[in-house]
Amino acid sequence: MTSLDLLASALEPVRRGWHVFPLRPGDKRPAGHAERLCPGTGRCADGHRKPEQRATTDPDLVTAAWTGQPYNIGIATGPSGLLVVDLDVRKPEEQEGTPDGVESLSALCERAGQTLPPTYQVRTPSGGQHLYFTQPAGARLHSTAGRLGHHIDTRGWGGYVVAPGSTTPSGAYTVTDDRPPALLPEWLSRTLTTRPQSQVHYAMANSMKSRNGYSAAALRGEANSVAAAADGTRNATLLRAARAMGRLVASGDLTRAEVEEALSRAAAGNATQSQRYYDDVIARGLDWSIAHNPQRGTAP
Repeated sequence: MTSLDLLASALEPVRRGWHVFPLRPGDKRPAGHAERLCPGTGRCADGHRKPEQRATTDPDLVTAAWTGQPYNIGIATGPSGLLVVDLDVRKPEEQEGTPDGVESLSALCERAGQTLPPTYQVRTPSGGQHLYFTQPAGARLHSTAGRLGHHIDTRGWGGYVVAPGSTTPSGAYTVTDDRPPALLPEWLSRTLTTRPQSQVHYAMANSMKSRNGYSAAALRGEANSVAAAADGTRNATLLRAARAMGRLVASGDLTRAEVEEALSRAAAGNATQSQRYYDDVIARGLDWSIAHNPQRGTAP
């Protein structure tokens, strides 16, 4: 894929009124520096500008950026007025019979006695699907992970999706239904804005079936703290929780996977950032704690 091909692909969502920004060539991560490495100069002189803030519908700016570099294309879903339902495929290590995103969504619709309208749809390189919907008037739906079901994430405010025309080593993002995005159904919007009371306990049920005693109680407590954290304190609470649980990962009392699952679900329950952002905070906290723990290397 040449820069000119990618430029044409970047201008297509702009034509639809969607806000785009560059991703690293051949990658899903935003181009430019991470917030923790921000120099505080240039475009960030007044504070770090996240991809959502840098996204634009200006065709001249898009042309200038993509003419020189073969960037992949990110669509900032919130500013674009979109809520994208991300249906993932089953992971190779998962047990036979574990539902993928499509199956989980079908089950959700069946339980609700509802159907989803046909809408703009993109196939991902892994075989997953992105279903694009427009957010209801006056709504400000944020990104979620797992709230609608197993292997179902959503991308709204604070999140982004990789646009068609982008490629990774696994393949290309391709449009499979080019109709305009449908309005997000009211029942699905209501499901996303009603926080399940058992959310944190669900995370525990998934990851802690074989755990008891101190380690399970510690993880449950940290997950509850993250889920209850107020805006403005959630990131710090999440980082502290990851560092605290990293000691138990290093000692072998917990696996990294179950800590990541529990904290990620807890953070997603009241998200104001993208799930990728929260997962990065968790990873950094665990990496730091494990590296600084004298028992590192003993955990799975």
